[in-house]
Amino acid sequence: MAVFLSILQILGSLGVFLYGMKVMSEGIQRGAGDRMRKVMETMTHNRFTAVLTGAFTTGLLQSSSATTVMVVSFVNAGLLTLVESIGIIMGANLGTTLTAWIIALVGKFSIAKIAIPIIGVGLPFFFVGKDRWRSFGESLIGFGLLFFGLGLLKNSVPDVKGMLGSTDAEVVAQAEAVLGFVKGLSGYGYGSLLIFLLIGIVLTLVVQSSSAAMAITVTLAINGWIGFHESAAIVLGENIGTTVTAWLASLGANVGARRAARAHFLFNVLGVAWMLIAFYPFTGFVEWLAAQLPESLRTDRIATDMGFTLAIFHSLFNLLNICILVGFVPLIAKLVTRWVQEPPPSPRRRLKFISQSRLDVGELNMPEAEEAIRELSGLTLEMFDGCMRVFDNPNHDLSSEVERLKQLEDDADVLTHDITEYLVQTTAAEISVENAQVVGSLLRNVAELEEISDSIYRLIRMAERRYQKGYALGEEASAGLRSLSEATRESILYYDQNLLSPLGQAQLEEIQEIEERTDVLRKEHNRQAMERIKSGSDVPAEMLIIDMSNHLESIANHARNVVEQAHLGQSGNDPEVTE
Repeated sequence: MAVFLSILQILGSLGVFLYGMKVMSEGIQRGAGDRMRKVMETMTHNRFTAVLTGAFTTGLLQSSSATTVMVVSFVNAGLLTLVESIGIIMGANLGTTLTAWIIALVGKFSIAKIAIPIIGVGLPFFFVGKDRWRSFGESLIGFGLLFFGLGLLKNSVPDVKGMLGSTDAEVVAQAEAVLGFVKGLSGYGYGSLLIFLLIGIVLTLVVQSSSAAMAITVTLAINGWIGFHESAAIVLGENIGTTVTAWLASLGANVGARRAARAHFLFNVLGVAWMLIAFYPFTGFVEWLAAQLPESLRTDRIATDMGFTLAIFHSLFNLLNICILVGFVPLIAKLVTRWVQEPPPSPRRRLKFISQSRLDVGELNMPEAEEAIRELSGLTLEMFDGCMRVFDNPNHDLSSEVERLKQLEDDADVLTHDITEYLVQTTAAEISVENAQVVGSLLRNVAELEEISDSIYRLIRMAERRYQKGYALGEEASAGLRSLSEATRESILYYDQNLLSPLGQAQLEEIQEIEERTDVLRKEHNRQAMERIKSGSDVPAEMLIIDMSNHLESIANHARNVVEQAHLGQSGNDPEVTE
């Protein structure tokens, strides 16, 4: 019963640690998500700055998994290239080593004593603050809980020396049984390294966090349950196990995202491979280096503190791995490009909501949602150009082009559904007030773009009817429709180029002028059509012209709404749809 309670206490301590990491990471994402995104976009063109960016981001989030999921999302959205993503992933491996140092400090200092005050500092910000200040308070609370969980974990794992020196024979027997099991696994030379490496992989897969796996490993090592070599091998396995998160996040994503996930796996596996070859000389050097630590960083339990020794091993290994492989980033990119081939032409990709089991990463999905809306905008422009091509060539058989345009309209419907569902999922994961407002604006823009695609589809059907019925339009009618369609295309091109860009009053006045011009042209052309009907012109042909004029002006009206809503959504106001 005592053993069962001890296991529950360890699991509970680990739960506090993981929950603290979740709260802290999500608070940082909400408070600084947009800034982190801009840093990744601007600081990753050089592979060395990309490494620094990955290390800084992971050190801040305390989760290499969150960083790699973010990278996969950005590659999927086209914000990062494969080479840039590899640099960030390398840096993430280095940034995650900060966890080992924090845990090592727990072995020396009572960090749990400062955990509660940190939570106390963050609590007022969380309840009283708004937006970024509330996120700041949430981050502090998570940071305090993380420290508190580490302190509980340290106290939950019994000390081997204390158990062996116990007067309770059952406690001594339990300690000897566990130590005998570990010693039995340690007697196979390199085979033992592979066994403990596999244990590290499985441990990371079970807890779904390399930081949590590291916390368990270092805590067991500090308390004497496993030796340095066994702990180091487990740490190597955790480096491989953490790549699974990015691999899972890339399932269903585009080719670039899958290649980024494979690059993460390849980088870590190559690092572990050369480390296994140089394992014993390298660990000997690490132990010598740890022996040079100041006496103030040693504990009373062992001559050289195991926590700091493992922290040195983890940091030095990842640093050397980066130094060795950073020059081979282009080669790694080529290897994963061959590994993940471009798929054959297929229907347009479906949006995949990037998620992770432990973290709500709604903030990280914004770039891909925006990229999908750009794709939908481009579809409307492609449909409109094709429609006008069909209408301008009534004497040519363009039935294949009509079928292609109808397929584009189906694609637009599917994409609209995906984006809407995707954005709703984004808001289901708690996000910042600013991003919630942006999501609302994007949803309204998607609705407007869907109306545009539907109107263009009706125009396609009208052009098809003209071809089938053989309607002949006079020179005046054709010229009128051509001038109106050019003005309408101008409005489509305008929102396509400025869809998610900050817009000023001058741009708003420009799109308003275009829409007003289409309205004037529509009224003029409809008036001329009515006059031609009175003069005996073909009524069905003229009514077709009137219908097309109305739809062209309606498209321009929706185009104006797209631009206005994008502007108002960015400026923090509540958009009003122009009818």
